Amino acid sequence: MTWRARLDSMTTWKFPAPSSDVLSSACRLARRVSFVCATSVALYGCQSILEQSYQPSVAPSSNPQIVDEVQKNDPRAAMGAREHPRIVASYGGEYKDAKTERLVARIAGALTAVSENPSQSYRITILNSPAINAFALPGGYLYVTRGLLALANDASEVAAVLSHEMGHVTANHGIERQKREEAEVIASRVVAEVLSSDIAGKQALARGKLRLAAFSRQQELQADVIGVRMLGEAGYDPYAAARFLDSMAAYSRFMSVDPEADQSLDFLSSHPNSAQRIELARDHARAFGQEGKVGDTGRDYYLDGIDGLLYGDSPEEGYVRGQTFLHGGLGIRFDVPPDFKIDNKVEAVMATGPGDVAIRFDGVADNQSQSLTNYISSGWVTGLDPSTIQQVTVNGMEAATARASADRWDFDVTVIRNNAQIFRFLTAVPKGSPTLQQTAEVLRASFRRMTPEETASLKPLRVRVVKVRPGENITTLAARMMGTDRKLDLFKLINALPTGASVSPGDRVKIIAE
Repeated sequence: MTWRARLDSMTTWKFPAPSSDVLSSACRLARRVSFVCATSVALYGCQSILEQSYQPSVAPSSNPQIVDEVQKNDPRAAMGAREHPRIVASYGGEYKDAKTERLVARIAGALTAVSENPSQSYRITILNSPAINAFALPGGYLYVTRGLLALANDASEVAAVLSHEMGHVTANHGIERQKREEAEVIASRVVAEVLSSDIAGKQALARGKLRLAAFSRQQELQADVIGVRMLGEAGYDPYAAARFLDSMAAYSRFMSVDPEADQSLDFLSSHPNSAQRIELARDHARAFGQEGKVGDTGRDYYLDGIDGLLYGDSPEEGYVRGQTFLHGGLGIRFDVPPDFKIDNKVEAVMATGPGDVAIRFDGVADNQSQSLTNYISSGWVTGLDPSTIQQVTVNGMEAATARASADRWDFDVTVIRNNAQIFRFLTAVPKGSPTLQQTAEVLRASFRRMTPEETASLKPLRVRVVKVRPGENITTLAARMMGTDRKLDLFKLINALPTGASVSPGDRVKIIAE
């Protein structure tokens, strides 16, 4: 059993009933999620086929049709609009960056002009998530994550993904899927009634919808055919579809090295991938010409558009740097022991270490200002030993600790008050393990407020596009990567460099840096 499943199955940590003051995770404590309709990029339909034809520099129409006006009487658009806020919440909100939005609009605009339904208007939302995903809802709601944009290496690869999703829309696959969703209405209603006032509840609903968003294999293959045709007719490299499927498969292998990595929101979790499917995409592309000699990849303007793109954790989520979790907005930080791995999840910050030791960190709003000894014994921890409750101080902050036991596990529970928030550590070890005390002490000793200087110096990681200089090679470039201990592997992955590949002076490559 993995440590995540183990923590989920433990009955010791009994969460309070969801309410608006429960913070769904430490990594989201500072976020103010607002449910706004998708306005990241509004694509406008042109008025003639000539105006819609692809040109290397696509510009908005001088006489645009507004998406809201086109969609207002479309029942399919109403379906997409209904689910849109939940999707956005599940993926951490919208990613706002004018340069990146213009890039995605340019790509999608070229595809719209050659789609099977050129009158279809699209709303494209860039989701503020490091996951690798893109999908569509009925009525022309398209979504692409910034994580996918970071993985892609040229405009034709993103065009391949978007044209595939547009294929689902024009083929009305979402309407067919909606019939299957009717069987889930009762279950969804139960979740909504239990968790309706909590962000986590909306995320649970959205994740359920995403599971139902999986199209049938026949629908996926149909969307592949439509997508490749759109790629070629828009002037993009039609082989980009097969190429990016290869990149996403490589990403999946990279992530699978870590068995704890959560890929539930990634593209390949809902889009079937196989060598046969990749070869079929190449077969469809051959109708446009020989690979490498047909279509525009749009690499240069694509790299210009993603230079500076946020990578990995966003400032609202906090950052993982080695053995340390830091959150500038909350002004707090803590360390985990050596050989532990921190995982900044939606529901909490998790960590796992040798000997089946697991740590969970989250927080709640401190609305009642009760004593922490009363709080720790208020019923949210089962198996608590009341005789072990102690009032302590953690680096100048009021705190309380206690021990608990359940099944085969022993627990240390530590709660710390900082301003109007209570932060909570749960440390779990196999029953009788001598590591419980020392692990919990590392957490308590390291948990502190950040200094203004630390907060000011904390910067997010970004995609940086650099030119290869004379004397540089893959190894030296990979050494400049930040935020990972697998620098060479990640560098090759994000640049789609196969084993044995090399770089030359003047080449443009992506690195991850501040």
